Amino acid sequence: MKKNAPQGLRDLRQPTVQAPPKITFPCDYSLKIVGDAAEDFPACVCQVIVRHAPDFDATTMQVVDSRNGRFQSVRVVIRATGEGHIKGLFDDLKATGRVHMVV
Repeated sequence: MKKNAPQGLRDLRQPTVQAPPKITFPCDYSLKIVGDAAEDFPACVCQVIVRHAPDFDATTMQVVDSRNGRFQSVRVVIRATGEGHIKGLFDDLKATGRVHMVV
């Protein structure tokens, strides 16, 4: 007769499914946008962000060059109104063809 596992233990062979963290909207939402370093890359990113967040203050944008100078990351905080708002912004940033990653 097979013994049952003691309560409180789980079968490690079974993957656990964790729900993604829930975000309460509206909220301040941080973004890091990475692309090839270019003089106009921050302006390109800013144009897209302003279309989705008209109240965005461009003076708060931070631009950081990679160690070797090949890439730039643009860090911003927007006021997100919902998941669709964020997804639309991500899609438009990717559509520029200049953005490699958004986190």
